Amino acid sequence: MTADAWDPGRYEKFRSERSAPFFDLLDLVEVRPGMRAVDLGCGTGELTRQLHDRLGARETVGIDRSPKMLEKSGAFAAPGLRFERAAIETFAPEAPFDLVFSNAALQFVAGHETLWPRLATFLSPGGQLAVHLPANQDHPTQVTAREVAGEEPFASALGGWVHPTHLLPVEAYATLLHRLGFSRPHVRLVVYTHLLESRESVVEWVRSSILTEYESRLSHGLWEEFLTAYRERLLPRLADERPHFFTFKRVLMHAAL
Repeated sequence: MTADAWDPGRYEKFRSERSAPFFDLLDLVEVRPGMRAVDLGCGTGELTRQLHDRLGARETVGIDRSPKMLEKSGAFAAPGLRFERAAIETFAPEAPFDLVFSNAALQFVAGHETLWPRLATFLSPGGQLAVHLPANQDHPTQVTAREVAGEEPFASALGGWVHPTHLLPVEAYATLLHRLGFSRPHVRLVVYTHLLESRESVVEWVRSSILTEYESRLSHGLWEEFLTAYRERLLPRLADERPHFFTFKRVLMHAAL
């Protein structure tokens, strides 16, 4: 991203809906005494604090690349919990972790075939990997964004960039974990359902996630044009109902070495 367009206030507008997969993923983790954990893509740190407290961890490190998100992390400080600005692509821990945890962040990182082996090297013997990946790339919200980004004047301004789809097939993650030596890989695709106020609320939802990457790459004027074109094309593709029934597919995975 060329600029930090993440808006903590907009992202947290749907806090309860977004946090449900986090708690489902956390339920898969085996809590052990004195754990050392890392949360890759910790955002504001609110859920990282939940992770730290649930584990009773000796040490938890939350990392995120967004300064705007990390500005909020001070409110969730606790003994043994700290936050660092870092990119997942270049993060290199000084010591191994008992748990590598990531909630809705690794979908932004390319090369999962090589990323997962690198994450495995972060773990101590018996360490656990727990990852949640949003997997809604075939939903009209994301299909429409790619369509609009591929048209002028946006295509030229974006240099041909469209939001990539880095996810592997769901079964590929189970195979990858097995080949990396993880025991009993647990990988599942879950359809979460949300009742939003209206189909306009779906636009607000997406503005706080994947659309931030388009906003980061466009001038203010072009971004406003992009958002208008996106809204005009997306809304007719969504049911005009109140409340609006919004479906969102997500992949949850957990395994231990």
